[in-house]
Amino acid sequence: MARRLPLLVAVLMAAACAPAQIIEFESGGLRYLTQSKGGLTVMFAHLPSIVRNYAIIQAAIANGSGATRVVRPEDFTYRRADGVLLRGLPAKTVVDELLEKASRNDVIRLVTTYEAGLFGLPRFVSTNGYQQRRQAALAEVSSTRIKAAAAASAIALVETKLRPGDSTDGAVFFHTEGKPLGPGTLIVRCGPDVFEFPSDGLSR
Repeated sequence: MARRLPLLVAVLMAAACAPAQIIEFESGGLRYLTQSKGGLTVMFAHLPSIVRNYAIIQAAIANGSGATRVVRPEDFTYRRADGVLLRGLPAKTVVDELLEKASRNDVIRLVTTYEAGLFGLPRFVSTNGYQQRRQAALAEVSSTRIKAAAAASAIALVETKLRPGDSTDGAVFFHTEGKPLGPGTLIVRCGPDVFEFPSDGLSR
């Protein structure tokens, strides 16, 4: 069931007076950057954990526009300072590897870090995000080991259709051979809008 646009995101959207203005804030031990355009708000933070060969960001998107928007992890690109472009990986690619290869420590570290950031956001509740995916994943499996991997897999941002007033969150994974993303610019394309976030690559 859809809920109204979360209060925190509504406040951030109202605070973004200029279309390209970037607002920085800290929550749950993570440093977030947020930007609003055309009624759409995107926020993200670097996660300190490196899982397998992936560097990870936590992203949240709220649709305050009057049109339906589609969000996909492949629409996230990280342009490193040296010009190298890294594209967000499809959720299925990440989920398959987590289910097959992620160790218990990988899973615990990822889930703990992600939830600390997400639950630290006051009044932010996704209408179709991690918590909903996690509940669905856990309902489908019985093995304790698989349940842990399924919970971690639910973190991955999936292709989501956001109706006006909807919001979602998820982790976007970049293949970096186990290295941090480093300084660069996160580029997010969503419909006609393009968001650019210069970043030092640090989580806090």
